[in-house]
Amino acid sequence: MTTKTNKSQTVAKKPTVKHIGLVKNDGYLEPYEEAIKGRHDHALWKLNALTNNGKNKITDFANGYKYYGLHKTTRGWVFREWAPNATEIYLIGDFNGWKETDRYKAKRIAGTDNWELKLSEKAIKHGDLYKMHVYWEGGDGERIPAWATRVVQDDVTKIFSAQVWNPEPYAWKKKSFKPNKSPLLIYECHIGMAQDAEKVGTYNEFRENVLPRIKKDGYNCIQIMAIQEHPYYGSFGYHVSSFFAASSRFGTPEELKALIDQAHKDGIAVIMDIVHSHAVKNEVEGLGNLAGDPNQYFYPGDRHEHPAWDSLCFDYGKDQVIHFLLSNCKYWLEEFHFDGFRFDGVTSMLYYSHGLGEAFCNYGDYFNGHQDDNAICYLTLANLLIHEVNPQAITIAEEVSGMPGLAA
Repeated sequence: MTTKTNKSQTVAKKPTVKHIGLVKNDGYLEPYEEAIKGRHDHALWKLNALTNNGKNKITDFANGYKYYGLHKTTRGWVFREWAPNATEIYLIGDFNGWKETDRYKAKRIAGTDNWELKLSEKAIKHGDLYKMHVYWEGGDGERIPAWATRVVQDDVTKIFSAQVWNPEPYAWKKKSFKPNKSPLLIYECHIGMAQDAEKVGTYNEFRENVLPRIKKDGYNCIQIMAIQEHPYYGSFGYHVSSFFAASSRFGTPEELKALIDQAHKDGIAVIMDIVHSHAVKNEVEGLGNLAGDPNQYFYPGDRHEHPAWDSLCFDYGKDQVIHFLLSNCKYWLEEFHFDGFRFDGVTSMLYYSHGLGEAFCNYGDYFNGHQDDNAICYLTLANLLIHEVNPQAITIAEEVSGMPGLAA
């Protein structure tokens, strides 16, 4: 008796495992695939929460600079500030002798943490200096508005104030520009220190004297440091106080725009060294204690202060903080035509330890639960936002740990 084999019978094959792109490209990441997926899913969850489940775009969420701060309207002026802990807010300045008056007293918008003040066209004028005087339970203080777009320092007293800024809009000569990404030859620069003169240089001097040399040397991109306003010049711009204000040490916002405009005419992209990894501790000039709550913008407890930088760490888990920072990205792209950003201090954002004392010897060090998922989520959303605003934008992470997949 013989046994016949059914030729149609086949041996079951082992099912093919489909890995996500990062793992396909690097098999050593396979043990951490779930962690990578988790980070991705976290970002998608937050994106849906901020965009009404995808009905809006992330760019629609990042319009805070158009709402908050001081704006000229067809009926006069409107000022708004996010200050959950405040009990009273006054605008004081050149227009009222720096004294509190009912005319310049803001009101809390019902059911919100936002404050609003509407003024007639003649109530303030271009060039006026001003601040908020904020009251909270148990205290008060003068503050520069968080969304101020112009901040200046008095030459004598060295005191910083916000400034009403409403000039004729800058007329862009080069209205559209696409950066040449290949090859990308970046010239890193600091406007104030770019010349050999023994003084702080200006936007105009850089445009006239330095930019032609950069072009002649063959660079096709400049990365500008210290743009966001900072109270201490010696910080090289890394202790930011006013995130929406171009540093007035170097000139006016219009002069910065003229610099960028000329660079674009010369075929040179301009990226900004943006600081979202921390903020200066100053309370009068910065966000350190805007309205009696030191944690309004920053993490509480042990994560509040950076142990090495003497600065404050943003709470990337708060929607209002994400709103502030994403709006900041969009503001610099749209208002000043920057071609992208080099994000400073990304390692500090990624890890609870800020990367201090970490060896980063193997892949396990990147997926051991010591990473700040909120910060990773924010960086993901920021990169998405930036490329929604400008698909040609350049984004660079200043990151020293070698986090796998960061640039993806």
